[in-house]
Amino acid sequence: MAKNGGSGRIRAGATITRRRFTAVSGETIPIPDADRLVHLQFRRFAGCPVCNLHLRSVAARHDEIAAAGVREVVVFHSSAEALRPHTAELPFAVVADPDKRLYREFGVESALRALLDPRVWGRVVYGVLRDLGPVLRGRRKSPSFTPEGGRLGLPADFLIAADGRVVAVKYGDHAYDQWPVDEILALARAEREDPARI
Repeated sequence: MAKNGGSGRIRAGATITRRRFTAVSGETIPIPDADRLVHLQFRRFAGCPVCNLHLRSVAARHDEIAAAGVREVVVFHSSAEALRPHTAELPFAVVADPDKRLYREFGVESALRALLDPRVWGRVVYGVLRDLGPVLRGRRKSPSFTPEGGRLGLPADFLIAADGRVVAVKYGDHAYDQWPVDEILALARAEREDPARI
């Protein structure tokens, strides 16, 4: 993959080599996907309240995303065992990467700013409060106090074309800094209308 000089980050226009991921469900996920765009998301840890908040918004509009020709694939730096109780209801593939091999390969970092950036504080509080009721009622497992890979992971988003070309990239500045669904749909639409724009 082509990366920016020295930063370890992948830039738009780079080419992703073909590979297969195994989802926590056991499904094999090809990336790139020969039939559609792939929105490859890097999230944080199993049960992360801000990740749950974002992924619920993606799940709620999953049919719309799929209709736009986009396959959602989400990577966490937790084990498959830790992820299963938190991801069983998600309508898209979830990949476990507890050793952070994919995080390193894609230049996805951890940093104090993940939680220290004031822009994330409201989302953290809202995510915790939203998950608290189901956790207390035993309907949802609470996240570990010492999650695999730590609490300081930053998110990242990649939109990958069928030929492996990275159409667009976003590296988050804090724990809740990712593409909203409308941005995913806009990027997919722009790629369909003009695949050579990058």
